[in-house]
Amino acid sequence: MYNGIGLTTPRGSGTSGHVVRNASALKSERKHDTAHTKGHQYPGERSSKHKHVDKEILEHEQKRQIEVKCLELQDELEEKGLDDDEIEQRVNRFRRQLLENIDYLDLSK
Repeated sequence: MYNGIGLTTPRGSGTSGHVVRNASALKSERKHDTAHTKGHQYPGERSSKHKHVDKEILEHEQKRQIEVKCLELQDELEEKGLDDDEIEQRVNRFRRQLLENIDYLDLSK
């Protein structure tokens, strides 16, 4: 036991009795003033509000939404009992229409 910390005897505890200080509870010293960074971790870092969104990712998301709409149409047509070839033709036609007008679509629904 050291300064009232630790075991009086390590017997039966399954440990060596060695006491280690907890470094995670210590406060880290700040080496620079963060007031000039305006809330950013580093002076050149952008905030998450103005994060650049990749155009390809947005396009992929739009195409994914189109496929969801096509699958919904396919389910509706299958419930009506239409022939598989007719369903495929209608879904492909619907997909082409959506892809042609992808810039004007609101797929948030």
